Amino acid sequence: MENKQNKDHLDIELTEEMAEGIYSNFAIITHSNSEFVVDFVRVMPGVPKAKVKSRIVLTPQHAKRLLLALNDNIQKFEEQNGHISLNDVSPFPMNFGGPSAQA
Repeated sequence: MENKQNKDHLDIELTEEMAEGIYSNFAIITHSNSEFVVDFVRVMPGVPKAKVKSRIVLTPQHAKRLLLALNDNIQKFEEQNGHISLNDVSPFPMNFGGPSAQA
């Protein structure tokens, strides 16, 4: 048969809305014995409350695959763009470093 499906091929649909993405500058990771939960949060300067913008639930195996894939991509990024420094990065992005707003 000429119309055999390739078992190593997966068609993935990305809607226009999903392609826009959700901006996040903070993540909270928790786990149980059967899953990892990653909450992506957008923290804004001067706002003491932040909302979870997206939640991803992963099996431990998929969480480890994600870790390995992120590590691989970070290494490739740094080879092309230089080392990513974490020294001056606050765990909570409360100030974007621009000038203060004036009315």
